Amino acid sequence: MAELKNPARSRAIRRAVLVVAVLAAALAVVVFVRGGSDTASAAKPERDWCTTDTPRTVLCPNGKVFDAKEHTTHGRAFECIYFASQADAQAVLRADPADPNRLDDGGGVACRGLPGPRDTEPVPRPVQCRPGDTRSAYCPQPERSLDARWFLRHGNDAYDCPDFASQADAQAVLRFAPGDPNRLDGDGNGIACSDLAGPKDVKPVRRGTP
Repeated sequence: MAELKNPARSRAIRRAVLVVAVLAAALAVVVFVRGGSDTASAAKPERDWCTTDTPRTVLCPNGKVFDAKEHTTHGRAFECIYFASQADAQAVLRADPADPNRLDDGGGVACRGLPGPRDTEPVPRPVQCRPGDTRSAYCPQPERSLDARWFLRHGNDAYDCPDFASQADAQAVLRFAPGDPNRLDGDGNGIACSDLAGPKDVKPVRRGTP
């Protein structure tokens, strides 16, 4: 009798294994199909929300709508990384020169490190130094110290002569970085921003890579 039961038990075990294998295969197919669908949807750019009527930001740089005043009514709510271009940030600074978002990098120019289009025509601003500000055209008080590195923080050609409180300050930056990334010494004679007001420092800087 035991000999008859063993083959039956073996068949039952084989059936159970077969059922489990079929279920596992079916589950694998479902996971593969869903995964492929998710991958396809992830690869498809979902920019339907970014239309010509969507406000222009770094997330929607092709939007046509941009209301600069909308970015001046919420206090310090927007940083440079929010804007699609330097010109947009400058438009916000121009809409409210009090600069509640603190976009001004000095000299009335906002977010110098952002890509173009660019608008670097300075926005006239009241002298309003904040604690720790280096001396600049924005904060020209002679008792303020000058930090040359402050004018080198945004890479090449981010600051112009009108950003400095004096010719001597521009010369100090050129002396600190003789490679002149800001192109303060246009004629290459080692003297920066010669037309700026004094105090003056006209001792030439030996030009070259620092």
